[in-house]
Amino acid sequence: MAVQTKRIYEAASKDDGLRILVDRVWPRGVSKEKAQLDEWMKEVAPSNELRKWFGHDPEKYQTFKERYKEELKSDEQAKEMEQLKKLTKEHDKHITLLYAAKDEEHNQAKVLKEILDHQ
Repeated sequence: MAVQTKRIYEAASKDDGLRILVDRVWPRGVSKEKAQLDEWMKEVAPSNELRKWFGHDPEKYQTFKERYKEELKSDEQAKEMEQLKKLTKEHDKHITLLYAAKDEEHNQAKVLKEILDHQ
């Protein structure tokens, strides 16, 4: 099974497996009950500076991806990334990375999925 990504605004499903929010900021308009999260790993999300610079501009995505992967090697993000990798292995990749971005192809969850699928 491969890691899945999904907008947090989509309904939860039994097929989601472990549901992990990978945004630094709580998604607007989503209650904790509706989110049905198992984990909120905000430290694994891009820094506020990187997130604001990127602004979900598809033309900046490749550079964003490179910078984000570098950030994931920093102290707090590295610890949380190791925890995410551990959860992924424990659940045989039956996890769904949740994000709030409108762009379903150019976001941090896609970067994390790529890393987790290749571990």
